[in-house]
Amino acid sequence: MPSISEKGKSMPASPIRKLVPYAEEAKRKGRKVYHLNIGQPDIPTPEVALNALRNINLKVLEYSHSAGNESYRRKLSTYYKKIGINIEHTEMLITTGGSEAILFAFMSCVNPGDEVITPEPFYANYNGFATTAGIKIVPVTSYIKEDFALPPIKDIEKKITSKTKGIIICNPNNPTGYLYSKEELLHLKEIVKKHDLFLFSDEAYREFCYDGAEHFSAMNLEGIENNVVMLDSVSKRYSECGIRIGALITKNKEVISTALKFAQARLSPPGLGQLAAEASIDTPDEYFKEVNREYTARRNYMVEALNKIPGVYCPKPKGAFYTVVRLPVDDADKFAKWLLEDFEYNNQTVMVAPASGFYSTPGSGKNEVRIAYVLKIDDLKNAMMILAEALKVYPGRV
Repeated sequence: MPSISEKGKSMPASPIRKLVPYAEEAKRKGRKVYHLNIGQPDIPTPEVALNALRNINLKVLEYSHSAGNESYRRKLSTYYKKIGINIEHTEMLITTGGSEAILFAFMSCVNPGDEVITPEPFYANYNGFATTAGIKIVPVTSYIKEDFALPPIKDIEKKITSKTKGIIICNPNNPTGYLYSKEELLHLKEIVKKHDLFLFSDEAYREFCYDGAEHFSAMNLEGIENNVVMLDSVSKRYSECGIRIGALITKNKEVISTALKFAQARLSPPGLGQLAAEASIDTPDEYFKEVNREYTARRNYMVEALNKIPGVYCPKPKGAFYTVVRLPVDDADKFAKWLLEDFEYNNQTVMVAPASGFYSTPGSGKNEVRIAYVLKIDDLKNAMMILAEALKVYPGRV
């Protein structure tokens, strides 16, 4: 039998999804599983998007332009201008989710064998995209005791070598929920300018900022306009993960023209998804206000409940809808699997994502998990109670 590729062997499994078979088996046993492991919001998709799909009046579902429908790109540029990001429709490519935007950015800007620096813990799929593109993710560790703030500039500069071509950040951050400040981004600007690097800024959670905090986009860093590549998605903004629509955005015309060649090779982004995403831009402001109120309440409840459990520490995230939590366990991977295989409380259990998969440094995150507070508060209450009961009896508690 022929062997599979070395790249296939080195492709990492998703730490978010690798426990799915155990969750499915728990459900076959009749147990209710509370999914805290994945960022799938339960917030309703805006009616304007659903109505656009219900009322389609097309006779042919045809290819779009490889860069995406011009009508959508023009309308999307008005969305960005409304929030203070001055982008024209020619300075963006519509992609198959934010994932493809990241992959196109890596393949357009970084040579195989070169390196991109990122604070860890980081969105685990960056590893997968890097493997696909043949590049290396170089981590700079941030720490839970500092609520995962941007590592000191000197620590970042220590990682820069002749192979370093860029820095990637996720702001607000998945998995930590940390919101990088304008001051932190200005520090990054100095490094990017000094070493002439790309700054890849994943801003998929822009709308999810709490306690009056405001998001500052890397696109507004003056003096490095040609270095910045913004990566975006409608998945979380409008709670429409399944339509798979993202965007790669940059003032750098060479990056756009290069990424377009990769876009042409895959023909076009999803047609129905673009129709829904274009309609979504008309979502009323009240929708976002209500979503923010809901997530703020969920976050406040969850953080308080977790910090009441003996031995648990949960920072208070300022953005997104995740947090990384330290647990009194010997190994969070074992604990997450044990929850699904061996534990039940009133025929219920919880599914979490072990944080080790969000780190590259060996041994990091061993007693941490990522929790997504994407369930309504009644479900979160049950999930937190179940987690507390599980920690009382887990055989590997420390």
